[in-house]
Amino acid sequence: MRIQDDTPDTGTGGLSAESRPGSPPAQERTPPSDAPTEPEPDPPGEPPEPPEPFSTTGPIDVRTLTRVLFERLAELPAHAPEREQVRAALIEVNIPLVRYAATRFRSRNEPMEDVVQVGTIGLINAIDRFDPGRGVQFPTYALPTILGEIKRYFRDNVRTMHVPRRLQELWVQVSGAMEELTVTHGRTPKIPEIAANLRIPEEDVRACLDAGRAYNAASLEAAQEHEGGLALLDRLGYEDSALTDVEHRDMVRHLLVQLPERERRIVILRFFANLTQSQISTELGMSQMHVSRLLSRILTRLRSGNSWEE
Repeated sequence: MRIQDDTPDTGTGGLSAESRPGSPPAQERTPPSDAPTEPEPDPPGEPPEPPEPFSTTGPIDVRTLTRVLFERLAELPAHAPEREQVRAALIEVNIPLVRYAATRFRSRNEPMEDVVQVGTIGLINAIDRFDPGRGVQFPTYALPTILGEIKRYFRDNVRTMHVPRRLQELWVQVSGAMEELTVTHGRTPKIPEIAANLRIPEEDVRACLDAGRAYNAASLEAAQEHEGGLALLDRLGYEDSALTDVEHRDMVRHLLVQLPERERRIVILRFFANLTQSQISTELGMSQMHVSRLLSRILTRLRSGNSWEE
C-alpha cells in the first residue's frame, strides 16, 4: 500500500517525495511570525572592522587607485567632510613616491625620516595643485614638486655655511657621478675621473666637494676619537713670533762657525748666556776693556757678513 504525502520537499533538487523513491518526506518548519530574530555573532577573536570609504590595499595598482581618488575628489563639494578622507587616502597611496625621491639624497648626512617628512609636504602641495583634466599622470607632476621641496630644505635649513646656488646644483651631478663611477670601478673615483665624466673643470669638482662638506660644522672643542681624544682646538697651529727670526738665526750660525774658539765663546757668553762684560772677563781671565774691544770688533765683522780673518 502506498501513502502519498502532500508536504512540499525543500531539497535542492526541486523533486517531491513522490519522485524520489525511498526518500523520507521532508518537514518544513516555519518559525512563528512574532518570534524575535537574533543577529549572528561575530567570529571569535576578530573585532568588527569599521567601514572605510576607500581602501589603499588590494590588487588595484597605485596609478589606477590615484586616478579614481582624484575623480572622486573632483566630484565632492568644497566643504564636504569626505574630502579630507579622500585627500588622506591620496597621501597614503603615494608615500612610496616620496620615499623613492628621498633615496636620491641618501648620501647627505641627514636622517632619512626627516627627508621623507619634508618630501611629504611637497606631496601634499602637489595633491592640492594637481588638475586631472590636463591629461598628465600624477607621479610625473608630483615628483619635481617633491624633489624641489627636499632641495629647498637642504638649501635653507641644513647647511651651516652659505653655498652658491650654482655649486649646489652642480653638487647633485657630482654626487651622482661619484656613485656611478664607484660601482663601475669598484673604488672611490678620483677628481680627474669625475671631471672627465661630467666634462667640467677639475676646479669645479674640488669646489663641489668642499661645498658638500659644508652641511655640518664641528665644534672646535669637540673631542676627536681618531686623534686620541684631543679637541680640534688643541691641534690647531698658532703664529710663532720667532718665525721671522729664522733667517737671521741661520745667518748668525753660519758666521759663528767661522770665528776662532775664544771669540765664538765670548759671543755665546754675552748674547746666549746673558753674562755681562765683567763676568766674561772673570770667566776668561782677561780685562774687561779687552773683552769690550773684542766684542766691538766681532760685531763689526758679523754685521758686514765677511768671513773672519786672523
